[in-house]
Amino acid sequence: MNLKLQWLRNKMSSLDLQGIIISNPINIKYLTNINAEGILVINPKENIFITDGRYVEDVHSILTLFDEIIVYDIKDISIEDYENFFMFCQNVGFEESYISYATYKEYLKKFKIKNFIETENIIEKQRMIKDDEELSNLNKACNITDDCFKYILSYIKSGMTEKEIAKEIDNYFSERTDGLSFETIVASGENTSKPHAVPSDRKIQERDIITIDMGCKVNGYCSDMTRTFFVGEPTEEMKCVYDLVLDNQKLTLEQYKEGANTRQITKMVESNFKLNRYNLIHSLGHGVGLEVHESPYINGKNEAILKENMVVTNEPGIYIPGKFGVRIEDTVQITKFGCISLTNSDKNYIII
Repeated sequence: MNLKLQWLRNKMSSLDLQGIIISNPINIKYLTNINAEGILVINPKENIFITDGRYVEDVHSILTLFDEIIVYDIKDISIEDYENFFMFCQNVGFEESYISYATYKEYLKKFKIKNFIETENIIEKQRMIKDDEELSNLNKACNITDDCFKYILSYIKSGMTEKEIAKEIDNYFSERTDGLSFETIVASGENTSKPHAVPSDRKIQERDIITIDMGCKVNGYCSDMTRTFFVGEPTEEMKCVYDLVLDNQKLTLEQYKEGANTRQITKMVESNFKLNRYNLIHSLGHGVGLEVHESPYINGKNEAILKENMVVTNEPGIYIPGKFGVRIEDTVQITKFGCISLTNSDKNYIII
């Protein structure tokens, strides 16, 4: 049997669930590699994927006998079929963080469910720990991101707009990968003070500061990297802020390891920033996998313990409104005694 589905069945047994409905497409892809509209229904005897007829052939091309998944065209399922799926199930789980109340009521009625039980993100929690295949895909995505950054440094010239640079990055990824992890951020000058700046028609100028946040997908798995660099010699203020961000990014890398407390690490960076009269205004990091932002979330409010083979970001940033900002971000793999950086582009002063 598919090992991830076997894990889920074991987990269901420990939670006294005889059935479950998986509605989140990311979780369905994680469990089955299916990337199509539909729901995954698991009962004591069968694994069933219900989809629109347009996707049936594609789904069959992905699955193997090893997966042991039955595929149904939704139009071929009768009222009696729905009622029989969970006939012998006392408790059926559902993804309360994903479905709407209307869908909840629809499932209750359609499947004749006795007790509908919240599953408390059991699949999302399992997704935090990556297996060898997932780590391979993440490594490939990060390597391509490093290659793209090297290319884009040679491409950028004064007079180009942020939009032009972002488009070139997007084209680079579209030719080599599944596409973007998220909308590419290219910010220059005063726009770098906005953490989620949208590329504009602003032109690159001499003595500019530029921040690029970018990532791609390989077999559905994401990369995420940010670098801040300069056109010509940076000002002394820019250097001081850059050094502070880089020092804390390196310090965080030293703290990232199995057993580390994410809240404590974040508080350490926040304290260092405050000593220099700056604030950490966004999370220090987040998990990366099939989604570019997933658990664990690394900030001062959320307390999580890092575990081996989690893949997370490390992205301290300082932003001075109306002037400039600096963010440096890497995607890293947690190990027992430290971490491995999966993105490895230069982080010293980059001047083009």
